[in-house]
Amino acid sequence: MKFFSKAMIGLDLTEMDDILIKKTAVFVKFLGIEKCYFVHVSKNLEIPQAILQKYPDLVAPTDESLEAVIQNKLKEFNFPADIETEIFVEEGKHPLETFLRWAKIKDTDLIIMGRKDTLPGHGVLADGVAKKAPCSVLLIQEKRPVKFPKKILIATDFSAHNHPIYEFAELLSDEVKAELVPVHIYEVPHGYSKTGKTFEEFSEIMKENARADFKKFVSKHNHPNLECQMVLNDGKNPGNLILEFATKIEADMILLGSRGRTSSAAILLGSTAEKLIHVNKLLPMLIFKKKGETMGFFDALFKI
Repeated sequence: MKFFSKAMIGLDLTEMDDILIKKTAVFVKFLGIEKCYFVHVSKNLEIPQAILQKYPDLVAPTDESLEAVIQNKLKEFNFPADIETEIFVEEGKHPLETFLRWAKIKDTDLIIMGRKDTLPGHGVLADGVAKKAPCSVLLIQEKRPVKFPKKILIATDFSAHNHPIYEFAELLSDEVKAELVPVHIYEVPHGYSKTGKTFEEFSEIMKENARADFKKFVSKHNHPNLECQMVLNDGKNPGNLILEFATKIEADMILLGSRGRTSSAAILLGSTAEKLIHVNKLLPMLIFKKKGETMGFFDALFKI
């Protein structure tokens, strides 16, 4: 099934590129991607010393030389020949803005970025892209073995914004025959003691209320019998809570949307999504955005 037609892959001319190219080659198969744009944006296009040592005969202009290096990597790692590819190397004072401009110009459906664990790098560009991209974003971790997901965790808050991401999650899980596990982070309000209930008693009330909300929400979808796992927010970073739960149930992928009414859903510029992006170096994560929903913000930001 074709979930995304055009993908843009962010490269940084480090060892992470090798990992990202090899793993992207697997993901394009079940995401139905037909065309890939490989993009490297840097404040300075000076060729890294490590590249010069590996390719001592580079004599072309820097951008052409780096494009050739990337092309050689695609061949070296047997990137699928039936996937159309284009390579762009750009210099810009603001790499994030330049990268996102290309995402809009090419009408990209999905951006794929690497998340480093042991390799050098701070992941600032990947974090910025995940928060501000005008399309869905797939973050692929450095160490995680690449494979089709068999258990997909989806964070949900039962809001109207969650319906598109839930529909996508059902299609994806059906396509790869994966188990779909909805999870909701719930909280006990600070004033619970005024009700005469204990913390545990009011926690159970909040949990049952959330279950009722989920039952109404899921009744509009193809798998109405799914149960939502409820996780109490006991003061921890909600990003850590989701990651811990995903690890506990041995999920292969985390899926979340771009907006929600509470702290348990992703938001465009912050909230749980940002926290989860920051702490998650273990599992592939797909941030689903209804294409174009952030375009007004994007246009205002870059005045295109």
